[in-house]
Amino acid sequence: MARQPARAAPSSAADGRITGPGDYSLSLVHAGLTRWYRLHVPSSYSPSTPAPLVFSFHGGGGSMDYQANDSYYGQISKSEQAGYIAVFPNGFSKLKSGKLATWNAGNCCASARDEDIDDVGFVRAIIAQLGTRLNIDRGRIFANGMSNGGMMAYRLACEMSDVFKAVAAVAGTDNTRMCSPKVPISILHIHARDDELELFEGGAGRQSSKVTSFVSVPDSIARWVKFNACSSAPKRVFENAGAYCDAYLQCRGAVEVRLCVTASGGHSWPGGKKPRGDTPPSTALSATDVIWEFFVGQQH
Repeated sequence: MARQPARAAPSSAADGRITGPGDYSLSLVHAGLTRWYRLHVPSSYSPSTPAPLVFSFHGGGGSMDYQANDSYYGQISKSEQAGYIAVFPNGFSKLKSGKLATWNAGNCCASARDEDIDDVGFVRAIIAQLGTRLNIDRGRIFANGMSNGGMMAYRLACEMSDVFKAVAAVAGTDNTRMCSPKVPISILHIHARDDELELFEGGAGRQSSKVTSFVSVPDSIARWVKFNACSSAPKRVFENAGAYCDAYLQCRGAVEVRLCVTASGGHSWPGGKKPRGDTPPSTALSATDVIWEFFVGQQH
């Protein structure tokens, strides 16, 4: 992993505060493990102004470097454009490099699940650490994730709904074992109808039989519509030749549950570039843009 900060020295105060923009690689010790995360502070950041914070979780078998690769997911560019601080945590890995990492999202995935790694506690620790180093807007903390990272976003919705304003999952359903959100929270789910790994209708897809049998997209959405006490009838809020988005409104706490479906793209991040695999992502919508627009809409 790239563990040396790109521009940290001129932008860090003696007490560890981050006073200027740049790319940083930070670590902390949680539950006896040294954990790493990457951080991008946009050029618009000012220590005098609270900034939104967006966590972005990599997929299973990936790393923070995958998720922070702008050519794959465009998260750095969006951070610069929108002015939010982007955080890219690294999942649990048995390798010193930190690669081939996974998240303990409940019923998935791999070593993080099998060893019951406290990834929720890790996220809390990151927020606590950054709270002493940056001026964070506590009312605008969000999370998105790809695949296993999307499942991790769902787990945060279950266990940290009082901290996160909204979460977005791409190609990753709600596979939590227990879910008792303290308060309503907005949920966005983006999924390809032809996802070959995490099947839209649930079950074990290609290469996933040894991972878990995934909860379906419809069941994930129905669970959160119920949690948030939303209207059972969705409203179509976007549609083109290759994608649509349905919103469940009139929820408790003025939150929203939204589902965006692409006709093609397989197991991928729409509008992005796949680091592995042959099926190109859908270009019918940009997940990165749709996610941030959704987050902005929840800032009330």
